[in-house]
Formats: sequence, structure tokens, C-alpha cells
Amino acid sequence: MASQETEPQKSLKRITWQYENCLSCVWFQPNDPLNADLFERGKCIHKDLKRFELLVSGRDWCNLHTEIRQRQIDNIQEKAMKG
Repeated sequence: MASQETEPQKSLKRITWQYENCLSCVWFQPNDPLNADLFERGKCIHKDLKRFELLVSGRDWCNLHTEIRQRQIDNIQEKAMKG
């Protein structure tokens, strides 16, 4: 059945930024932590990449992705609300 798929259907399977993207990564530091979404920009603060001062969007991704936990998100947002 896979051989009967059209090219657009096959190419959709190759889109990977929707999974394990920067928005869901512990190393992503968004400009607006309270309203961050896939189009939000921010810094990558991974120890090996920080020196490059990368500005990435929430929809970008790389092979150094580390899933952020909800508690970490809550802490980041609480700090942002305080000031």
C-alpha cells in the first residue's frame, strides 16, 4: 500500500519539526515564556551551542533535544510573572 501513496503524502512523513522541537526542549529560552508557541523566537542555551548565540524558533529542532518537563515550564513561567 505504501507504493500507492502520492508524493505529497510521502513528504508529510518526512516533516519532523513538529515532534521534539525547540518549544518542547529544556535548552530553549523563549523571549516570552508566558506566551511561547511554535513561532516564538529565543536562544538555545545548550552548553555546546550557547557560544554561537543561536536565535531559534519554537518549531526548529536539532539532535541535542532534551524534553522539558511540565514542572520546568511552570517554574520558568512563574519567574517571568514575578518580573
